[in-house]
Amino acid sequence: MSKPRGSIAKVVSASLIGTTIEWYDFFLYTSAAALVFGKLFFPTNDPLTGTLLAFLTYAVGFLARPIGGLVFGHFGDRVGRKKLLVLSLLLMGGSTCAMGVLPTYATVGVLAPILLTLLRLVQGFALGGEWGGAVLIVSEHGDDKRRGFWASWPQCGAPGGNLLATAVLAILAATQSDEAFLSWGWRIPFLLSGVLVVIGLWIRLAVSESPVFLAAQEKSKPEHAPVVEVFRNNWRAVLITIGSRMAENVSYYVITAFILVYVTTGLSLPKSAGLNAVLIGSAVHFVTIPLWGILSDRIGRRPVYLFGAIGMAVWSFVFFAMLDTKNSGVIILAATVGLVLHGAMYGPQAAFFSEQFPTRVRYTGLSVGGQLSSIAAGAVAPLIAVALFKEFGSTIPVSLYVVAMCVLTVIALLAARETKGQSLHSEVLAERSHVSA
Repeated sequence: MSKPRGSIAKVVSASLIGTTIEWYDFFLYTSAAALVFGKLFFPTNDPLTGTLLAFLTYAVGFLARPIGGLVFGHFGDRVGRKKLLVLSLLLMGGSTCAMGVLPTYATVGVLAPILLTLLRLVQGFALGGEWGGAVLIVSEHGDDKRRGFWASWPQCGAPGGNLLATAVLAILAATQSDEAFLSWGWRIPFLLSGVLVVIGLWIRLAVSESPVFLAAQEKSKPEHAPVVEVFRNNWRAVLITIGSRMAENVSYYVITAFILVYVTTGLSLPKSAGLNAVLIGSAVHFVTIPLWGILSDRIGRRPVYLFGAIGMAVWSFVFFAMLDTKNSGVIILAATVGLVLHGAMYGPQAAFFSEQFPTRVRYTGLSVGGQLSSIAAGAVAPLIAVALFKEFGSTIPVSLYVVAMCVLTVIALLAARETKGQSLHSEVLAERSHVSA
């Protein structure tokens, strides 16, 4: 069953805009943690120690993501995808705006990092529920033959949000002195989130509920809580989801977050060197993700994903060697190629993971599996990268860390089944037959 082009394009647009805003908020925090939060909320004599403390609050957001995935997944599998997507957008935007008016350590002391951490928890909770619902509502609206392409568009929200956040920060860095940026300029992009949320809600509220979910809900509701059914009957799919995200998650945060620390602290370059590299790389990343989705529709999800994981293992060494040249053009190329390889994993990921779980527990399975991997991978990636660099004074241990995660992803992919072209509507019919029996 396929949807008219206008209908699926509307769903894709709503998911893309929503995920772009959500990731804008999330990556804005990431960049601020690397550039200013250490100085404003965790002042210490050692800049790297302050940055590590700032990244600890960054990691706290990831700890809340599985809880968000569990809560949003539970109700998303019970009452629908759309309602939960609206709620996640409101929570994410509200917490980000509040960060823009937070007092700093110099004003209220230890209360400042406590409030920052609490708002970061809300961010993580909201994002934990956003991703699964956004990719599912597109996957379940789209047709079977082009699901890789259509479902890759919500994935573009990650580079889209990063592009937007980095662009705003880069403009401020170019037009303000370091003193002005540190004093009040950093607050502007956080407050802009409120405007973006209003736009996102206006578009997202116009989207219809997933037809696959409605068909499954009519005939086949979960006998137990969705999370119980997921771990009882779909534990293998959860493990595959976790393992498949390790290389994708870690490599992304090394390329987009640790680069800001390394070029400023390790190479003594201006922060614009890292910001511009991430900015241009994210633009190319945005364009290439759907191309990888198309390729996965043609040759399969696993071959494309494997290419990205293996390519990233090799590039993790080349990446830092190129950064060490201190040449702005070379640094941009290093980040761009790294993000293109990341896209080979990220592009087919939404369709691939959606096809691993049955409809009645898909939101829960996708969210829990995806967000548990975020704790093991994305939450600690910048922390581990900074700690390794601080301990050894070299980026080789950081590259070896990325390689180890790539090995785990390759193992998970080899254990997975190919799902290209699988009909989610047929899967609903199979569930109905199982329930009738």
